[in-house]
Amino acid sequence: QVQFVESGGGLVQAGGSLRLSCAASGSTFRFNALGWYRRVPGKQRELVAHIERSTATTYADSVKGRFTISRDNGKNTVYLQMNSLKPEDTAVYYCNSVPSRENSWGQGTQVTVSS
Repeated sequence: QVQFVESGGGLVQAGGSLRLSCAASGSTFRFNALGWYRRVPGKQRELVAHIERSTATTYADSVKGRFTISRDNGKNTVYLQMNSLKPEDTAVYYCNSVPSRENSWGQGTQVTVSS
């Protein structure tokens, strides 16, 4: 079972940038699609970006034009470049396959954007 480990979160001012990384314990190549999800306390986890094996990408409307997802199958890693961050982007960010695998969720990485 592949496990994902997220890193790169932190505290940043509105308008700033962060780059999240997600390392998989196994090969990411076998996953057709990988995604970044986020969860705010009291709300359901939402998919904000995903990338196909073909490298085609899809974004939630709330992050479109600001976030960029990429994958490096050679390094078994998925990235999320987040620019022009807003306070409403504050959340715990996770990566997983799309659709997600229940036993593959990691601890996530906290992103906090101050106004």
